[in-house]
Order: sequence, then C-alpha cells, then structure tokens
Amino acid sequence: MPRAPIATAARNAPPQRNAGRRPAKRAEAQPPALPQAARRRRRLVRRLAAWSLMAAVWGSIALGILLLAFAWDLPRPGDALETTRRPSVTLEAADGRLLSTSGDLYGETVRLRDLPVHLPTALLAIEDRRFRDHFGLDPVGLLRAAWVNMTTGRVAQGGSTLTQQLAKNLFLTPERSLRRKVQEAMLALWLESRFTKDQLLEIYLNRVYLGAGAFGVDAAARLYFGVPARRLAVWQSAVLVGLPRAPSRLNPRANPTAAAERGAEVLRAMAATGALTDAQAQAEAERIAFPPRPSRDSGWFADWVNDDLATRFPGSADLTLRTTLDLRVQAMVEAKLEALLSGAGAAADVGQGAVVVMDAATGAVRAMAGGRDYRRSSFNRAVSARRQPGSVFKPFVFLAALERGLHPESTVSDAPITLGRWSPGNGSWRPRGDLPLEDALAHSVNTAAVRVLARAGGAREAASVARRLGLAGPFPKDATIALGTGEASLLELVAAYAAFANGGMKVVPHGIAAARAEGRSLAPGNPAPARVVQPDDAQAIRRMMEAVVSRGSGRAAAVPGRPVAGKTGTTQDFRDAWFVGFSGGTVIGVWLGNDDATPMDDVRGGTLPARLFHDILEAMPR
Repeated sequence: MPRAPIATAARNAPPQRNAGRRPAKRAEAQPPALPQAARRRRRLVRRLAAWSLMAAVWGSIALGILLLAFAWDLPRPGDALETTRRPSVTLEAADGRLLSTSGDLYGETVRLRDLPVHLPTALLAIEDRRFRDHFGLDPVGLLRAAWVNMTTGRVAQGGSTLTQQLAKNLFLTPERSLRRKVQEAMLALWLESRFTKDQLLEIYLNRVYLGAGAFGVDAAARLYFGVPARRLAVWQSAVLVGLPRAPSRLNPRANPTAAAERGAEVLRAMAATGALTDAQAQAEAERIAFPPRPSRDSGWFADWVNDDLATRFPGSADLTLRTTLDLRVQAMVEAKLEALLSGAGAAADVGQGAVVVMDAATGAVRAMAGGRDYRRSSFNRAVSARRQPGSVFKPFVFLAALERGLHPESTVSDAPITLGRWSPGNGSWRPRGDLPLEDALAHSVNTAAVRVLARAGGAREAASVARRLGLAGPFPKDATIALGTGEASLLELVAAYAAFANGGMKVVPHGIAAARAEGRSLAPGNPAPARVVQPDDAQAIRRMMEAVVSRGSGRAAAVPGRPVAGKTGTTQDFRDAWFVGFSGGTVIGVWLGNDDATPMDDVRGGTLPARLFHDILEAMPR
C-alpha cells in the first residue's frame, strides 16, 4: 500500500486528548498600564513619606540633644526647693519698734487657707489671670502679649505665667537669654507636674522676694506694715503682690511713691477681673499710706551693732536683737545736728559733725549720729574716724596727777615753758602765775597742763591712764600728749568720760540689750562695768570738769537747773572741735569738722560744739 496518503491523513487528523495530562491554563488578563504621571506621583509620595519619617527621627534626636544642652546645668528642683539663704538679723529699738533688717528675712510659712482671700486674688489679677487654666505655659497669653507688644511698638506685656515666674525665682538667675527662657519653661512644666495649683500659689507666696531682704508675704507684711500676712488689708495685699516686678526699686522702704502707684495699679486690675468694684478699688487706693521709717540716719548705729555679730553670735540662726537706741533721742539729735550745720555751722565752714549719747552707768548707746546724712555718706565719724582729741584729753593727764597725790587745790604755774625746741602756746590766755589745778583745767591752760603731766609721771603714765579707761591710742611718747596730740574716736572718748560720771567704773560701749535666736533667748554678752578709778579721784575730776562749764572754757554748755560737767577741745588751725560732757547719768559727745581736715572759721570746742551739747541736753528728758 502506498505510504503517502497515510502520512497525509495522519497530519490532518485531529489531535488526541491525553487523559493523563492537565489541560493548559488560559492566560490571565493584565491590568491596563498606569499613566506615567500617576507613577511619578506615587513614587513622590513614597519618597516624601520616607523623608518625613527620617526628618521626624532626626528631628527628635536633634530636639533631644538640644534639650539636653539646655538642661545639663539645670539645678535639681528637689534640692532647690530647700531654703538656702543668709541668716537674718532684725534690729529693734529700745521700745521694740523695728529699726532695720539685714540678711534674708523670712516670716512664718503661711498656708493658702489661712490668708485673706484678697491676697491670692490680687496676685492672679496682676500676674496670671489664666493661672488655673494653663499647664504651666500659656500659649494664649504668649500670643496676646506678642500682639500687644507688636501693636504698641514696645515691650508692654510679658507672656510668662506665674509658674514660670516661680521657676525663675526658685531656680534661675535674672539673666535674660534664650537659654534661661527654655530652662524656665522646662522647670515650669516640672512644677506643674509635681504640685497642685494651690500648692504652687503657697510656694510662690512663701518664697517670692519682695525687697529690703524680705522673702515671702509674711516677712514683707511684718517689715512694711507691722502685721502678719493673715491680717493684711486689701490695699496692703495689692502693694505686696505688685512688688515682684521690681522689688528693690518699688518697695516702700526704697520708694514709697512708686510702691503706692504700683499698688493702685494692682487694685485697678482687681476691678477689671471683678474681684472689686471700681469704687472699692478707688477707696482702697486712697488708703495706701506707709508708716515713716523710725529714723532717717540710724543706719550708723545699725552698722555699728551689726559689725561684730558673727563673732558674738556664731552660727546660722536668725537673730532678733533689742537694741539700746532711743528713737526719740536719736531723732532729736539728728534734728539738732542738722540745724546747727545748716545754720551757724555753714557760716563757719563746718561740713560735718558727729554725736554720741550714752548711759554713763552701763555704756548703753542711746543715740548715734555718725555724720550729717547717712544716705550721702555711711562713713561713721563717731566710731571709725580717729582724730587728735585736743584738750578733751587733758582730764586723763590731770587724773594721773591726782593718782600721784595731787588735789584740785594743788597749784601749778601757767608761765611759758620750753622743752627742747617746743614751746606750747596758751592762745589768748594771759599768765597769772600759780593757779589751782581746777582752774588750769577749767580754762584749758596748755603750759599748766604740760607741767601737770611732768608731775603725773610723764607721757607714759598719761597714756596708761587713758588706755585703762578705754582709749586705744596711739599716743605720742613726749610732752605733746598733754595737749591731745594722740588719736581717739568720739565713741571712745564718750565711754571713757562715763567713768568720770559714774564714780570710776569703766564701761564698754554697746548697742544690744537683749538677743533672741529662733525663739531662744541669748546672752547679749555685754561686759559688766569694772572699777578703774577710785571713787574719790573720780569725784575730784568731776568737780574740776564742772568748773569747766560753770566758769571756764565750756560755759556755752551750761543748762540752768542741771549740774553739767565736761571738757572742750580744739586742734591746730581749728581742724577739729570737741565737747564731751555729762549731766546726771548721761554722757554726750560732740565733734565738728570737715572730712578733708580743712580748717573751720575760728570754731573752738567752747563755741559750736558746746552749744550743740547744750541744745541736746536741754531737750533730753530728765
């Protein structure tokens, strides 16, 4: 059979299904291709998402590093909340009235519930009206302050919250910088997370600085108004909460007018918030008045008392010291001194003066004026200035002679005398020959005093007597000591003269009568009087010094009806003029001169100083 047809038929025959094989799949339908712009958008979205994630991660890292940089030197808030301060010293006058404060003055710790409602109300009205609504930072307040400052063209408002102010006051310095503001915000958030709003108000009111060394509203209330914070009136609360803006400049001690104006501003803010009516705010503003300071110039006394407190009262306890200062006598002394310096003193080229009033029996200082005006010069001319005492030194020379056996009736020559190349003069005194020691002292005869010195044992003996009574010197080692060419302060001379007034007992000048430390009584540590002169010798010197006033160089010091004793003193070229005297149990010392030692116009101890002594003694209570 031929092959060709068979092959052809085989090729043309339909394929046979193979039962052992799976049928072939049909091809899936492909989605239509995306347009090119859509593909680009999708890639861009993916890239943006990736970049955003990377930016968020790196931004977080950078922010963390930045916050660490701001926070690395932050104080530890828990430690900073502990009070660290200088111990306070409160000086009271003899009658208990406040005289001065120094150090950091804290009052009682007050609770919000114990304070008058108007105190925190006034604080929030002027400082942070949204205090109870924000979380320590106030975006609304920041935006409002920014808008006001932008529209007014100046910094008229601040955006800090009360919590931020607390953070600044407790933990930070007053530095103005971005770093401090960031730290302030961080600490404010920490405070808000740890304390309730009422607790934050309590901390603020107990710790805020309110000027003149006072921290907290209780200390400030007692300092400025003499009342505890629990008894503050509305206007007093307004004054206090207005002080944190500028406590050193606005406080009533520094600037009563500015303090009153700021208090009125707080009252208007209270009216704006509805805490007061306009009429009530106006009425309270009219009540603002501050008690006068006890004394304009008692600062010299306060400085003197404070000078050695660290030695007398070691430790860190707060001190309250009752002083010996009599405010009535102090004010009178200041007035008399100023009247003389601005009148007769000005005409005689007298620029300065100093006065000390002392109790003769104890050494307690009742008044001290260390110059003309403490605010212009705090240098204490009664304590720190050492000058030649002139003839007020002569009683020590005459006392040395009495202790050698001489008497007030013993005679001495007033004739001219020459020692080597030195010949002391007698001024306008005309020699009389021999005269009693009493007259020689009464008329302050220089040549007689030099001869008395020789009979008393010389310069060394006179210096020894002066040191025994409390003068520190230095003293010359020659006969010029008889004319007062050594050095002494007015306070030393007054204390030494107290021994003549009290019968021979040496007293140490002091200004502290009683001391308390945090409720405990302390001994003031004043030395007891000690006998340094025999009673008969003290009485003799007193008699001789009474002659100075009754018929000698100090007649201008006499006060009718009062026994007065004292001694005049004048140094070369009228550079210093003195009168130191006593009556009853009071010793008064006066110095007049100029700080630059320029001469006065014929001012002697028996003229203006004796007159000032007279005026002060006459005004003293008997």
